[in-house]
Amino acid sequence: MTEPNAGFDELRDTHRSTLFTVRVWQEELGEGQSEWRGKAQHVLSGETRYFRDWQILVAFIVESATSIQRVDPQEGK
Repeated sequence: MTEPNAGFDELRDTHRSTLFTVRVWQEELGEGQSEWRGKAQHVLSGETRYFRDWQILVAFIVESATSIQRVDPQEGK
């Protein structure tokens, strides 16, 4: 079983942050059954993923956030 914070350790040393929107809803499947579904969007790039399980959401966020190039705090001074 994957730990809830697995993958986020990779983000610890980044110097920038990023923004996502996440929408979740319960989809009726019929016969009294339903499942949770969701949509995540990286705000700056517009890249979007739909998901039915949390691991896909976490993987998308980690992948998107770690693709941001590290910024040198001295850069631009």
